[in-house]
Amino acid sequence: MSERRVVVVLYTGALALDITGPMEVFETANRLLGSPGRPYLLDLVSADGPRVRTSSGVIVEASPLAAAEGPVDTLLVPGGWGLHSALRDRALVSWIRRAAARSRRVASVCGGSFLLAEAGLLDGRHATTHWAYTEAMAGRYPEVTVDAEPIFVWDGPFVTSAGVSTGIDMALALVEADHGAPLALEVARFLVLPLRRHGGQPQVSAVLDAQLADHPPIRAAQEWIMHNLDHRLPVAEIALRANMSPRNFSRVFRREVGATPGQYVERKRIARARELLETTDLAIAQIARRCGFAAPETFFRSFGRALGLTPRQYRQRFQLMSPSGPADRHHETDRSTA
Repeated sequence: MSERRVVVVLYTGALALDITGPMEVFETANRLLGSPGRPYLLDLVSADGPRVRTSSGVIVEASPLAAAEGPVDTLLVPGGWGLHSALRDRALVSWIRRAAARSRRVASVCGGSFLLAEAGLLDGRHATTHWAYTEAMAGRYPEVTVDAEPIFVWDGPFVTSAGVSTGIDMALALVEADHGAPLALEVARFLVLPLRRHGGQPQVSAVLDAQLADHPPIRAAQEWIMHNLDHRLPVAEIALRANMSPRNFSRVFRREVGATPGQYVERKRIARARELLETTDLAIAQIARRCGFAAPETFFRSFGRALGLTPRQYRQRFQLMSPSGPADRHHETDRSTA
């Protein structure tokens, strides 16, 4: 198996998780592959070394930039609170431009896309960054098409990811491109990650879907929704669980959660469907019923709108398998027919 050299370029004030998140993905892939050598060779380099202080105070050891001469498989640029100073460092920006020219692909996490854009690497391409800075990036780099929605964007050899944890999603996508979906899913499971997030998933909904509201009645309604996704969930019925009128409930729910009750329910249905597609061999029509979709056609439309794939395409691409085969799938029967 050929070795792939991953070079992570650091600077003072870079975000530690932007660095360590993707690195743990690559290192876990190394361990799971268990082949001779190291499929991913990880190099950390910096002009601020040999000890680079991240934004959280964690010290990372790095080699000089000159140590990264020669061909590179993946060049990775993190973001962080030190980004403003890094953007003014013309030597660093110039080095990134030159290193990218000898790299098979170039990736960034969070604000790292600003450094790629500053180097002129994203001109004429689509890219993303943290949702809070997409407008600033679009204004500063008008030649770049900035997409505020996806958690990562792949355009040619350039892969840009959104805020912080999405660097892990991006790294999993890189592992999948190199070694296939079974290994990427095995890495995600080993790292005890939730369901892998498709690159087209919106940044904000990716955050909202994982949180419960602070307001106890709304939180109780959210928890009840999760236990009743296989039923019809009209707003009036959900509002009863919060002991509120439907109109007041809808208003408070949107304020607390950032989405209407209907939008929230659909996202939760899709999340449950993704889990079942990845981890069971249930028929797609059975999954549609189990997730509360009135008809398979409704399921197909909602799923395609959310992820840009049909349920069958999603299963083919992301179904949970071990490197040795589909031995870990759960064989279930449809409760409605059992």
